Amino acid sequence: MSEFDAWGPLAPLIGEWEGDEGIDVAFNNEQGRIVETPFREKTSMKPFGPVDNGTQSLYGLDYRTAAWRGDEDNPFHTEVGYWLWDGADGVVMRCFMVPRGSTVLAGGETAADSRKYTMKADCGSEIFGILSNPFLARNARTSSYEVDITVHEDGSWSYDETTRIEHARSSDVVVHTDRNRLRPAGS
Repeated sequence: MSEFDAWGPLAPLIGEWEGDEGIDVAFNNEQGRIVETPFREKTSMKPFGPVDNGTQSLYGLDYRTAAWRGDEDNPFHTEVGYWLWDGADGVVMRCFMVPRGSTVLAGGETAADSRKYTMKADCGSEIFGILSNPFLARNARTSSYEVDITVHEDGSWSYDETTRIEHARSSDVVVHTDRNRLRPAGS
């Protein structure tokens, strides 16, 4: 039995990660259209737990991530938050905030040994929901978020996420996608 078994499907994500295969497909305000942007990122996942809520016991990862376009010094995207595992209920969660004033608590059911799982959130939901600041609520409301996580045989992991945004500058819902494959830092 590994010392990280309590983290269930999150155990393979513990560590420091880098990825340079990122693709961000999003509405570009300067160009007024959807554009595809390659990016690199660094992510840190530090284990903690247990956190006890009465009879519920959670194990988690304190995480920070930053993404850069090309050789930029300043990241164009950052996140801070937690990934959580509720082993008794078989629920994996990701709660994070981006410094644009948006917070997401996404979740889904999976098995402790799963190497592939999905977490979802919807605006207006009291369970696995999305909150925005007043400006974003008026101009770029995030209506849903979904992320698929895959842990690969070589020890890397990848994500493929879709965020649906009701954007004031578009007559259609904007589908914003991000994906990357992360490997241990320095490998």
